[in-house]
Amino acid sequence: MVKKIISGGQIGADQAALDVAIKLGIPHGGWIQKGRKTQSGTLPDKYKLKEMPTASYIKRIEQNVIDSDGTLIISYGILTGGSDHSRKMVLKHKRQLLHIDLSQIAALQAAKLINSWISLYHIKILNITGPRTSEDPKIYKAVMDILESAYYLSQVEDRILTLDSFYQTPPKDRSSSPPIHTKTVDDAVELLITEMPLKDRATMANFTKDELAPLNMTLGIYIRNHLFQKGANSELLASCSHVSENEHLSESDAAFVIIEKLWEKLRVTHRLRIVK
Repeated sequence: MVKKIISGGQIGADQAALDVAIKLGIPHGGWIQKGRKTQSGTLPDKYKLKEMPTASYIKRIEQNVIDSDGTLIISYGILTGGSDHSRKMVLKHKRQLLHIDLSQIAALQAAKLINSWISLYHIKILNITGPRTSEDPKIYKAVMDILESAYYLSQVEDRILTLDSFYQTPPKDRSSSPPIHTKTVDDAVELLITEMPLKDRATMANFTKDELAPLNMTLGIYIRNHLFQKGANSELLASCSHVSENEHLSESDAAFVIIEKLWEKLRVTHRLRIVK
């Protein structure tokens, strides 16, 4: 599993990689030439890149290769310029290399290939590069979509939620916190989304409806204990009855109503996108 994403910070593929890391909460970094110069101006401070002592982009490319376990290059067509120099530096320093040529492979297959490559070679620090926006105006969005898809695939493939650690054994300090009082199914869903780790949200979003039932033994217990408060929250139970059009719901059945509504919401916001 990737622990850090690094790049050179140039507009295009490099910044797409950094933006994905920021969005998904993955640590990021890398080296940029002296002055933090990019083709569009000074690199914004939100990108936590270190400055090289030289203005040479060639040196910056090499240092990012050296500091990584592997380099991923994404392009449309053959490599040229800085992207091709990255390839040469990877070979020089004997690091792992994967070149995704989007003119030769479908984006979803590329995402699967990236995921498999990272797993096979145990890539922890991943250097990502490719063309600048001036060389390929569509590269930024393509890289964003593929990297996000690769990330969500990595969460879905093993089908393992962190529910046992997060929901079955809540943190000790949570037991002394004030009771959570949610009055409606929608309120309960929004609360769960804020509490669930991203991995859980992404994985649950890609479940089929038939795969939801076992969650009532983990997430369902959490809902009954912390949202229904062991029978004390009659308003939430009434909301579940209204939503399900069943006036005789048990707390277990009501918890599953919330789980289904949570799943429906996550299917919209976190489901794996089929990129093209």
